[in-house]
Amino acid sequence: MLKPLGDRVVLKAEQAEEKTVGGIVLANNAKDKPTTGTVVAVGEGRYLDNGQKVAPAVKEGDRVLFDKYAGNEVEYNGEKYLVVREKDLVAIID
Repeated sequence: MLKPLGDRVVLKAEQAEEKTVGGIVLANNAKDKPTTGTVVAVGEGRYLDNGQKVAPAVKEGDRVLFDKYAGNEVEYNGEKYLVVREKDLVAIID
């Protein structure tokens, strides 16, 4: 599995199939990028200027809301993941 470094987080973005009121399924390029996902892996945290390490606020399995254009898409073992910095996460979804 991917092991992110520093304050990075690996997400599995949630792709919801979208339909219009008339029942037409929208093509992927007509949809907005997903902004929710599940945390798959978390880095060890970030270091402050004084050398202290700050632990990440999220853990594996958390559902999160993230910035629309955050991170880099990567493919690993045929699966697509999104690698983002912790600062690009907006909220944890309960």
